[in-house]
Amino acid sequence: MQKLSTVLAAGLLALSSASAWAEQSCETVKMADPGWSDIAATNAITGFLLEGMGYKPKVDTLAVPITFGGLKDGQVDVFLGNWMPAQQGFYDKFVANGDVTQLAKNLEGTEFTLAVPDYVWDAGVHNFADLNKFADKFEKKIYGIGSGAPANLSLKEIIKTNDFGMGDWKLVESSEQAMLAEVSRAVKKQKFVTFLGWTPHPMNVQLKMHYLKGGEKYFGDTGSVYTLTRKGYAQACPNVGKLLTNLSFTQEMENSIMADVANKKLSNAEAAKAWIKANPTVLDKWLDGVKTVDGQEALAAVKAKL
Repeated sequence: MQKLSTVLAAGLLALSSASAWAEQSCETVKMADPGWSDIAATNAITGFLLEGMGYKPKVDTLAVPITFGGLKDGQVDVFLGNWMPAQQGFYDKFVANGDVTQLAKNLEGTEFTLAVPDYVWDAGVHNFADLNKFADKFEKKIYGIGSGAPANLSLKEIIKTNDFGMGDWKLVESSEQAMLAEVSRAVKKQKFVTFLGWTPHPMNVQLKMHYLKGGEKYFGDTGSVYTLTRKGYAQACPNVGKLLTNLSFTQEMENSIMADVANKKLSNAEAAKAWIKANPTVLDKWLDGVKTVDGQEALAAVKAKL
């Protein structure tokens, strides 16, 4: 009997050691950021939690196509920016066949489509079908985000198929920041401009803008954002997987963090920490059943970092 107890104890110790080793091997968490303000905010929230738990978040700025490829090849662990239905094509190519895992929904009620300033709206541009009526005023240009982004691909499809009579329009691709700078310049001069807009984002406060109807075939109506991981990640790193499954955000939360970055000149990390410090009850849900990298209660460890 004593021998059996010794064997069982040894087995439990080995299992515990293996589990600890598994979490140690998951210590670095590789995350992707397409250069979008909202994902910078959610990455900062997640990074603060991971650091408090003893992990080492590593964020690389990668275009969306490279992010999906990195998830498939195991070079990226986590992507918090799977906007649906805008990324339907990438979902079909990478997630539907099991190469990449869609782990959890982290935000709902999003909007992502073409937008115009209020004075353009007041001039009668309310729908995608209205754009070409004012083609000369728009100089037949649509301002998009980074090359390869799914939303840009949808806009290119509109141009390619001459949908809404826009076959001779041009898509101007650039970073989110460059696109918004171009829009701001146009607004100052009261020039006609149409661009990709989305919620949540500070642009909705900084600009007097309206979203166009009629593009639901390409952008959907309202959408959600999902957390993606490389295949098998939640099984290989179950503690981080549990955290990622628990994580959900709100538009108010993200808008508040992004506004602090824009208006108070805080870093994303500083703004995320400040928001969590002001709203500590969110940690109860996020860290439910989650441990530190060395097996302690994550809630106490993270709160100690506030």
